[in-house]
Amino acid sequence: MCIKKFTSLILFSLGAIGCFAQDLSLVDAIDIGIQNYGAIKSKGKIVSASEESLKQAKLDYLPDVNISAQHSFGTINGQYGSFYGMIGNAASSGPTLPEQNWNAAFGAQYLSNVNWDFFTFGKVKQKINLEKINVGLQVHDLEQEKFELKIKIASAYLNLLASQRMLISQQKNLERAEVFLKTAIVRVKNGLQAGVDSTMATAEVSKAKIAINQARIQVKEFNNRLIDLMGVSSLDFIADTLFVSKIPKQLLINIAGKEALHPSLKFLQTKVDFNQQQVKLSKRFYYPSMNVFGVFQSRASGFYSNYSLDQDAFTRNYWDGIKPYRSNYLIGASISWNLTSPFRIKKQVKAQELIVESVKEEYKQLDREIQSQLKLANEQIQIAMENYAEAPIQVKAAAQAYRQKMTLYQNGLTTLTDLTQALYLLNRAEIDRDIVNTSVWQSYLVKVAAIGDFELFINEF
Repeated sequence: MCIKKFTSLILFSLGAIGCFAQDLSLVDAIDIGIQNYGAIKSKGKIVSASEESLKQAKLDYLPDVNISAQHSFGTINGQYGSFYGMIGNAASSGPTLPEQNWNAAFGAQYLSNVNWDFFTFGKVKQKINLEKINVGLQVHDLEQEKFELKIKIASAYLNLLASQRMLISQQKNLERAEVFLKTAIVRVKNGLQAGVDSTMATAEVSKAKIAINQARIQVKEFNNRLIDLMGVSSLDFIADTLFVSKIPKQLLINIAGKEALHPSLKFLQTKVDFNQQQVKLSKRFYYPSMNVFGVFQSRASGFYSNYSLDQDAFTRNYWDGIKPYRSNYLIGASISWNLTSPFRIKKQVKAQELIVESVKEEYKQLDREIQSQLKLANEQIQIAMENYAEAPIQVKAAAQAYRQKMTLYQNGLTTLTDLTQALYLLNRAEIDRDIVNTSVWQSYLVKVAAIGDFELFINEF
C-alpha cells in the first residue's frame, strides 16, 4: 500500500506540471546510458580504428609491389648536358642530332617493381608492439569513460530519487497545513479563536504550496540531468525507492587493494607503456635500412633502331608504337643510412622520455587523489550512518510533537504559533530523513568511485 501511495503521489506531482512519468530502475538507467551516450559511441569507434591500425602495422612486413604502364607521344631530341630531375622535366632518349626536328611517334613503358625492407633492425616489430599498446590504451580509455558515466548516472539517479522523496514530504506537509487551516476556520467561526489564526493558517498553506513548486523544479532539474547522461529524449522518470529503505550490504566492509585496478589508473599506466614503446621505436631509427629490390621493364617506341642515321625511320602508327620489343631486368640489395638521423633521433627520444616522466607524475598525483577520496568517503559513510540512525528518531519525535500540538490546539489549549512550529519541525525532520537515506548511498557511491569497481555498487540491486 505504501509503494502504491508513493507512486500515485509522484504521478500526481509530475502530472501537475504536464508530463508523462515512467518508472525507471538504476540498472536500466545505466544500461541505456552506456548504449546511447555520445562519448561512449565515439570512443568505441576509436577502439575499432586502433584495431585496424594494428592490422595495418602487421602488413608492413610485406614488400612493396608496383606495376605501371605508360603510353606517350612525343619527340626524342637528345642534347648533351646535366640537369636535376625537377617536377615537369621530360626524359627523352634519342640521338643528338645537329638540328632540331619535330618528328614524333608513340612510345610505351611497362614496369614491375618489387622493393622489400627485409631487415629493419626491429622497426616493424616495435611499431606492431606500439599499435598493440595503443589498442589497449584506447580500450582502457573507453572503460574509464564508461566507469565515469556509470558513476555520474548513479549520482544523478540518487539526486532525482532524493528530490522526488522530498516532493512527497512537501505534499504531506501541504495536507497537514490544509487540515489545521480547516480546524482554524471552524474554531474562528465558533468564536473559540481569534480571526488572526485563520489568516496565519492560510499563510502556512500558501507557504507549503510554494515549497511544493520549488521541489517540482528541483525534480525537473535532476530529471533533465539524468536524461542528458542517458542520451534519450525528454521524459519524466520515477526513480525506484525500494533500495533506499536499507543500507548497502558491503557498505562497512573494508575493501582494500583494489585501488590499483581503478580504470583511470589503468588508463594512465597504459599511457606510460605507450610512450615507453614510442621511445623504443624511435631508438630503432638509429640503425640503417636494408632492402632487396627487383625491376623488370619493357619499352616500346615508334622510332626504329637506325633513326640516328635516317630521320625518316619512324612511324606514327599507335599500335606499332606501343608494342614492346626491348626488355631489361635488374635485381639487387641495398643498405641506406642517413648519417644525420642519430642527431635528430636523439632529441626525439629525449622528448619522449620526458613525456613518459610527465605521465608518471600524472599517475602519482591521481593515485594520491584517489587515496584522499577513499579516506574522505569512509568518513562520509561513518557520518551518514550516524545520521541514518538518528533520522527515524527525529521524525518519530517530531510527528508525536505535532500530534500533541494539534490535539491541544483543537481543544483550545495552545496557540496556532506553537502548532505551526511543530508543523515546521515535522516537515524539516521528514526532509532530513529523505536526504539522509539517499546520502548513505551517495557516500557509498563516492567510495566505489575511489575504489574503481562499479560492480560493488550495482551488485546491491
